[in-house]
Amino acid sequence: MGNGKSGNRGLWRALSRWAAPDSEIHAAELRKNARVAGCVPLSQVGDRERARVRGVVHTVTLQPRAGVPALEAELYDGSDVLTLIWLGRRRITGIDCGRNMVVNGRVSAVDGRRVMYNPEYRLLPGGTA
Repeated sequence: MGNGKSGNRGLWRALSRWAAPDSEIHAAELRKNARVAGCVPLSQVGDRERARVRGVVHTVTLQPRAGVPALEAELYDGSDVLTLIWLGRRRITGIDCGRNMVVNGRVSAVDGRRVMYNPEYRLLPGGTA
């Protein structure tokens, strides 16, 4: 006969999820999806390290650099944000806000931001999740 503690843990976990803000639930789901895909959390990637990261695109902007177009997208993986920069590109079909994707490349620190230049990428089906 059990002591009831394991049942209480399950109830507590369910209540915690119910009471958690949507942003926390979304972040936990993104971290889980990344782990399942074999990706590294951004929070664990050091400067100048190569990494494979999975997340959702939060913003997409065109930021010219020295007269050259540069498409920038912020990727959020539930632990941190990474700015993806494609030099010489004005647009890439499929890279839109809410899109899930996996990127590979070297993470650098530039002006206090974590960036990845010209990453290899794979667009994932569906919207945010």
